[in-house]
Amino acid sequence: MAAPVLCRLWSGRRWALAYINRGSRHGAGTPTGSRSSGKREQSSVVQQPLITAEKPRKGEHEWAAVVGLEIHAQISSNSKLFSGSQVHFAAPPNSLVSFFDASLPGTLPVLNRRCVEAAVMTGLALNCRINKKSLFDRKHYFYADLPAGYQITQQRLPIAVNGSLAYSVFVGKKRSQVINKTVRIKQIQLEQDSGKSLHDDLRSQTLIDLNRAEGQLRVDANISVHHPGEPLGVRTEVKNLNSARFLAKAIDYEIQRQISELENGGEILNETRSFDYKLGCTVPMRDKEGKQDYRFIPEPNLPPLLLYDSASLPAGTDPQQVINIDRIRERLPELPSVTRDKLIQQYGMLPEHSLTLLNEVGLLEFFQNVIKETRAEPKKVTSWVLNTFLGFLKQQNLAVSESPVTPSALAELLNLLDRKTISSSAAKQVFAELWKSEGKTPAQIVSEKKLELMQDRETLEQLCHATMEQHPHVVMDMKKGNPRAINKLIGLVRKATLSRADPTVIKEILEKKLSA
Repeated sequence: MAAPVLCRLWSGRRWALAYINRGSRHGAGTPTGSRSSGKREQSSVVQQPLITAEKPRKGEHEWAAVVGLEIHAQISSNSKLFSGSQVHFAAPPNSLVSFFDASLPGTLPVLNRRCVEAAVMTGLALNCRINKKSLFDRKHYFYADLPAGYQITQQRLPIAVNGSLAYSVFVGKKRSQVINKTVRIKQIQLEQDSGKSLHDDLRSQTLIDLNRAEGQLRVDANISVHHPGEPLGVRTEVKNLNSARFLAKAIDYEIQRQISELENGGEILNETRSFDYKLGCTVPMRDKEGKQDYRFIPEPNLPPLLLYDSASLPAGTDPQQVINIDRIRERLPELPSVTRDKLIQQYGMLPEHSLTLLNEVGLLEFFQNVIKETRAEPKKVTSWVLNTFLGFLKQQNLAVSESPVTPSALAELLNLLDRKTISSSAAKQVFAELWKSEGKTPAQIVSEKKLELMQDRETLEQLCHATMEQHPHVVMDMKKGNPRAINKLIGLVRKATLSRADPTVIKEILEKKLSA
């Protein structure tokens, strides 16, 4: 039950102006949804703007939307936050439960060092101020999956505060323009995980699994609307969103629901809601508990968490007995923003291309491995990886790690193209064969399919001459300056060579013959 959880609270501010059209609810009547999993809100959050909308039509009111996110992220550790029980996904129910997890009398929490280091590293990556002294608190509420009747969290003085995250979004009709934005982060805190409620509707009973509740990521969204210049509106909290897509849909729906409610004379309740992904709407769960209901008190069984940096570390201290913030900073991997800047500077890459390389798991490593083994220009490698390779992956819904085409195979193919052994169209044919013919090299496919470019210029000149004689009207159009005419002749010559002739060479021969 005491599995490690990071809570990131995104600090709130208002949008400059967010215009939202008047509209009705997305669903008719009272929506019904799936049953709750039994999880409750983890802590109080402030609000962060996250949504924009269209300009109002004449006579419509202006609305501003404010959204705050509470993000629960699972720490990658071998054991739980306050006990030595293992963390193992899909383990049999209640098979990884210590005496402390079961809240047996006399058991005490023992803080997991790995979880603290991970929290500090996350804080550094998100530009937070790391508190050298942080405190643990008890948050009281009563539910079957919390046998102690309280949850250990960091409500008063968390481990990291006042951070920021810079990110980029694609905009424009072709989503080719990149806009950089920054969101503030209020705090990062270590928090004990509750158990998991498993509802059995058939037998009208609920079973409890104290192994752990969380998946890798879960988000709670706090949403409110108001007229610009007026106080913030009453907020609702949409719980337990486990994907970015559902998060966006829940926020969109809830904003429209609140506006519709207010414009029809209703009021917004301070309540907790869930998102029914099948109906595409939010569903009431319960009235929201106020902060005072949790009766926060200092955790008596855990002393203050003290961290050090190199300047404040006492002389003669055993480094294994303390956590040094500077040592963790040295181990911090290269952040995505730094990697993107390097790609742009080193390869002359467009910002949107660098974003795509980092957003697809394993794609950057694939690209870098191709670069190491090919003579082709980086821009050509970028084009092939992002257009051809990624396009094939998406068509078959495959991850980069599942690709039948290796970086070495693509590098060899690009080398053939760079040496003008094959044409661009032939290269695409070879790639398609590589995708379905595992074990064959690009050179073997080129040889089997006879896709090599014609190297005999004299033969190519004869073909060009014959083509011009067979299509005098096209030649006449070409002489009149029609740019399409020469392209048609190039296509006819390539057809005669089974696409084995270089279009550039064909064009050169045709223009030379025309001017002779």
